[in-house]
Amino acid sequence: MFENDEKTPAAPPEVLPATETPMTGRPKLKLKSTLENVKSLGNHGIPEMPGNIHYLTIIGHIEGHMVAPPQNKSTKYEHIIPQLIAVEENPKIKGLLTILNTVGGDVEAGLALAEMISSLTKPTVSIVLGGGHSIGVPLATASDYSFIVPTATMTIHPIRMNGLVIGVPQTFKYFQKMQERIIQFVTRTSKVSRETFIQLMNETDEIANDIGTILIGNEAVDIGLIDEVGGIKESMAKLQELINANNDQRVELAENPMNLQ
Repeated sequence: MFENDEKTPAAPPEVLPATETPMTGRPKLKLKSTLENVKSLGNHGIPEMPGNIHYLTIIGHIEGHMVAPPQNKSTKYEHIIPQLIAVEENPKIKGLLTILNTVGGDVEAGLALAEMISSLTKPTVSIVLGGGHSIGVPLATASDYSFIVPTATMTIHPIRMNGLVIGVPQTFKYFQKMQERIIQFVTRTSKVSRETFIQLMNETDEIANDIGTILIGNEAVDIGLIDEVGGIKESMAKLQELINANNDQRVELAENPMNLQ
């Protein structure tokens, strides 16, 4: 007979999937994704990436077989390996841009990633922002072409290990072999000479944890470690140039299969 005076609580607004607007064809912002971006990234959204370039960011401490302390910002190498395989296998990806701002970390993990980047058949470009220290050096030289911004630094030093080690000559020989692996890789993937790199590695005049050398911007280019000083604009332009050259080569090989012989 009488209507219920109690107001029923309003149902929460339904978050609808993204749909395209008739005027622009762009997807509408979803409420849930917007809140997640604010929480995780500190902004309401990020620009869409072009589909033919993969952006690989290596920041903080490169975490390998041992888990880094929780207060460290780290890049886990088991997260990077599947991305590099996808870059090689995905026909839609035409190039890789590696963005580096790292203090170094696990030597074997970093060297493994560097070897994978170096062996990709797709064009690759790297850029050092902030720092490319320690094992970050071979990660910077692994690409087909490398850039460094004027204020970025790179630290070259001998192999070091924290914690307990076995105090026997075999341990020292193991360090020597691992260091030789890094020297061979860097001199193979850059223009720096072996003698210059070893000299910088064993320098004692700079305060780089007692031994080693800190290179800033142009200095890394002058010795041949990095190809060019430049930022995002230059690195993107170079990567697009390499992609175009690679596409032209593929077309030429398709038209003239005898060139394969």
